[in-house]
Amino acid sequence: MNAHYPAVTVLGLGSMGSALAAVLSDRGHPTTVWNRSAHKAEALVARGALPAATAGEAVAASPLVVACVLDYDALRTVLDPVAGALAGRTLVNLTSGSPEQARETAEWARSHGADYLDGAIMTTPPGVGSPETMFFYSGPEPVFEAHRPILAALGEPLYLGADPGTASLYDAALLGLMWAVLTGWLHGTALVGAEGTQATAFTPVAVRWLTAVAGFMTTYAPQVDAGRYPGDDATVDVQIATIDHLLHAAEARGLDNALPALLKATMERAKAAGHGSDSYASVIEVLRGPSAGG
Repeated sequence: MNAHYPAVTVLGLGSMGSALAAVLSDRGHPTTVWNRSAHKAEALVARGALPAATAGEAVAASPLVVACVLDYDALRTVLDPVAGALAGRTLVNLTSGSPEQARETAEWARSHGADYLDGAIMTTPPGVGSPETMFFYSGPEPVFEAHRPILAALGEPLYLGADPGTASLYDAALLGLMWAVLTGWLHGTALVGAEGTQATAFTPVAVRWLTAVAGFMTTYAPQVDAGRYPGDDATVDVQIATIDHLLHAAEARGLDNALPALLKATMERAKAAGHGSDSYASVIEVLRGPSAGG
């Protein structure tokens, strides 16, 4: 290992934690690893990682501690007994959770004299280490900048702001987008598949269409921020009429129509709220709920 590369500790060696540790070790960082089930460290040690016998020993080994465990309860189970060892170190928490949990953990870390960044990994384990992969971070910007070179080994580090809950919030929002897109694609694939089209034939066309849809998002974003939705492309009324074609085609072919039915109902709520002649972006007004601010 190259002494010029800063040392780092990885706590938690599940599939994702192991991927993080492997990349850091392979890139030349002296990488200390620890897991409650010690055997999970064996493959990493074989490729150059440094095993720690206890979580306290692991924390003490490096100025930067990266944690990636099952959930925040597991994180505190690991760290509470060794909290004193965190003083003067930086904890980068890549454990999935809620913004509220991130903020609480940031306060806990500060109370023990540690700097804290909360993060979100926007890939599966095989994507760790790719410069195309996004890693979100939130917390104090000087702390992020100090450790950016190490974090960049894992994927592109995107700083989202000082509030430690922001990375988790983006993570949840983008997972929601992913599930909506993938389920919509699967519904469309089932629709064309009912008449013999293979998924592999339909999907290149779908991917090209999603590029156009991303353009709609770019157009609508300023409308959302301004709270004004000029209906100069396709109004909510037009979308309601159009989605009926999808519902009828899918029903005739025996498909489950729960998703498009939900979408139509949401459009109709926007129409009922006075947005029938506005752009599709106005649907956000019913998604926000009555108590949300503009």
